[in-house]
Amino acid sequence: MKAQEKELIYNLLKAASGNFYGYTSPVYQKSPCFTDDKIIEKPVSPSFTQTEKKENIKSDSVLSLSEKIENCQRCPLHSTRTNVVPGMGVIGSSVLVIGEGPGEEEDKQGLPFVGPAGQLLDKMLAAIQLDRNKNCYIANVVKCRPPYNRDPKPEEALACKSFLDAQIHLLKPKIILALGKVAVKNLLNIQEEFSLNKYRKQIFEYNNVPLIVTYHPSALLRNIEFKKPAWEDLKFFKSELEKLCPDYAKDFIQ
Repeated sequence: MKAQEKELIYNLLKAASGNFYGYTSPVYQKSPCFTDDKIIEKPVSPSFTQTEKKENIKSDSVLSLSEKIENCQRCPLHSTRTNVVPGMGVIGSSVLVIGEGPGEEEDKQGLPFVGPAGQLLDKMLAAIQLDRNKNCYIANVVKCRPPYNRDPKPEEALACKSFLDAQIHLLKPKIILALGKVAVKNLLNIQEEFSLNKYRKQIFEYNNVPLIVTYHPSALLRNIEFKKPAWEDLKFFKSELEKLCPDYAKDFIQ
């Protein structure tokens, strides 16, 4: 409040008191010195664009989902795991890479693809200007390691399906790269035995997202003859990705 406003109110009260009592009250014998109130500025909250707000909400949602996955006990795999492996990567990126499930090293660290197969995967992705720390996200069909690195059972994959579907819903990738027969079998709902080669260089869909198939990095470590067709798959994947997201590699630095 300004000093003038305070003085005006004071004089009104003084006049009202004199009219009521018939004399000036001792309280009003000496006029005080009025000063302006100090204005305390509130800290300005940072402003965010609508895009930034959406990304913050999306990040919080993905984090919340990861916490639910970490507490999951839907199937027996929870009793043998060391760590849950929800996934990792850049939220809001165009590419989602999906493998089958965590291995021994992934189970120890709680991160996907960090063992020898993961090191090879990083090289494969780098060859087409993708990086888990810059412009893609990596997840698995199942989030807990099956004992002895066996293939996950159908009921184990089914128990994790809603988590994977929720990740896809939140991450909203433009395209999916499926690694290996286990991932392909579950994502494309294939019941019979099949050859992965039959599904290569084609575009499928999972939850309305384009999906392309290639070999799992661990298969490439065991069978060197798969490396050439895997490279062909990656080039095919890159060509489709460039159609959907021409600038996907703008922030990639090898």
